[in-house]
Amino acid sequence: METAEFVRILDRQGLLLAAAAEEAGVEAKVPTCPDWQVRDLVRHTGVVHRWAAAFVADGHTSPRAPEGPPDLEGADLLAWFREGHRHLVDTLSAASPDVQCFHFLPAPSPLAFWARRQAHETSVHRFDAEAARGGTPSEIDAGFAADGIDELLRGFHARPKSRVRSAEPRVLRVRATDTDDAVWTVRLSQEPPVTERGDVERADCEIAGPVTQLYLSLWNRLPLPSVTGDASVAALWRENSAIV
Repeated sequence: METAEFVRILDRQGLLLAAAAEEAGVEAKVPTCPDWQVRDLVRHTGVVHRWAAAFVADGHTSPRAPEGPPDLEGADLLAWFREGHRHLVDTLSAASPDVQCFHFLPAPSPLAFWARRQAHETSVHRFDAEAARGGTPSEIDAGFAADGIDELLRGFHARPKSRVRSAEPRVLRVRATDTDDAVWTVRLSQEPPVTERGDVERADCEIAGPVTQLYLSLWNRLPLPSVTGDASVAALWRENSAIV
């Protein structure tokens, strides 16, 4: 996917998040994040948006901690969120393709990284906001969902920070049943997981289902779909894969 497409998705997902949060109310519980109310979700995502925009806008080349959220509630909190979301979209849209700044996963460029990362960050939290609101959630494009699975498996969990470890080597397959070539083979060991695209060797366990359900379940927003083989491998993933 092109950077401009990620920015368009980010724009839409942020607008949907704000609308769902407003409809739910800031005191509503977020069932997909049981420790949060909507206010916590809005504050978190708003902080992340401003944090990401600062790297691109100011060209920071080293990691920086995000600033905390303001002490706002209700309509004022939602206005703050919308302002930060718009600033992020505008910053990414106007940035030079060769802008140099900090980024923390492999990417064609820092700009490509931040557009992709914030599109997925906002999409998952939009789902959270709509879960708090209730009703039918907005659809997720299949190609975007497959890209998000790829980012999670081959990006986040390739890092030393991944807590998904197995005392004995195991192989987990992730397979989208409705999207061509959306298959991943994840080798688990005492080291960080190593993931390849494709059905490259026999798996001990396979998680399979529609790509959008896989996307949300691997981000721990929905139950895992069909699990075949050694279910303990899927359980190990589920119990240890939260991003920290």
